[in-house]
Amino acid sequence: MHAIELLEGQHREVEEMFEQFEAAGERARARKEQLCRKIGDALAIHAAIEEKIFYPATKSSRTEDELREAVEEHLAAKRVIADLLDTEVADEQFDAKMKVLKEMIEHHVQEEEGELFPMARKQLGSQRLEELGEEMEEMAGQLEEQGDARMQVKDETDRAAPI
Repeated sequence: MHAIELLEGQHREVEEMFEQFEAAGERARARKEQLCRKIGDALAIHAAIEEKIFYPATKSSRTEDELREAVEEHLAAKRVIADLLDTEVADEQFDAKMKVLKEMIEHHVQEEEGELFPMARKQLGSQRLEELGEEMEEMAGQLEEQGDARMQVKDETDRAAPI
């Protein structure tokens, strides 16, 4: 699979989960908790494959600023996810934390899809993006198989990933 298509597909999946979370209503605590876990896992896997495979492959003098910003955005999102892991669904701040996470991810997605991805397409070409996509799919599958990817986020909140 093409790397950018894989990442954009993951973006759409997370957007859908956020919509489901918002539609769940105030009293749907079990559903919200389940969606929070799914969103956390999806974002943790997404960040991992970007930071370990996609970002290093796209690093150049033309993309370095975008990549530095992207890893800082990942760090901020990881911190909110880690905070959510320690917050009960019944906590009055839980929904607010999820809203902040959603807004952060929406901003990040907009920048990636509007700026970084077009640069990566030009820089890497279709064949290299296909190769990267295969590597990323494999890593994502391994992380999914291990389960509870969101739990790793707590160990990744002290500094942004290297690029």
